[in-house]
Amino acid sequence: MSRFRLHDTPVSGLKIVERIKRSDERGFISRMFCSEDLRAAGWTKPIAQINQTLTSRHGAVRGMHFQLPPHAEMKLVNCIRGKVWDVAVDLRRGSPTLLKWFAIELSPDNNLALMIPEGFAHGFQVLAPDSELLYFHSCAYDPSSERALHPEEPRVLVEWPQAITELSARDGGHPMLPESFQGIVV
Repeated sequence: MSRFRLHDTPVSGLKIVERIKRSDERGFISRMFCSEDLRAAGWTKPIAQINQTLTSRHGAVRGMHFQLPPHAEMKLVNCIRGKVWDVAVDLRRGSPTLLKWFAIELSPDNNLALMIPEGFAHGFQVLAPDSELLYFHSCAYDPSSERALHPEEPRVLVEWPQAITELSARDGGHPMLPESFQGIVV
């Protein structure tokens, strides 16, 4: 019996993972990852890295990061404290949803995660102070392969639910996409 319900999104290959809680008088258990159960949604690689982030300030945005092949990565993003607006943008060359974005609110209360395929940029906005995310990555971080999409990229037009109150100099310094951008090959 699967501990997840998998939901499609309007963006090709991007999945919402609903973790099913098993509760009793002591509390609950919720599976964060299971390669066997998530294979049906397209997760076919081992976990290479697990990261945790804490973002303190309400309205802050982190992202939109991705890695180029051969270090392209899938991500499973879980919010374990607070609340975030989690965003993924399709950057895959030839994809029918190239430059389309999808966002979902993640929190411990809704028990949802976002499973992001290779070739997507990812970022989030903090909707509650002291929000923590737990990420599962299919590939380890490689600085030479890291790239980013500016969070206010005009060709994408992510609708952030609130004004961006904080953006690191690094994330705010990412260039806009050139008109010639046709996606990345994954």
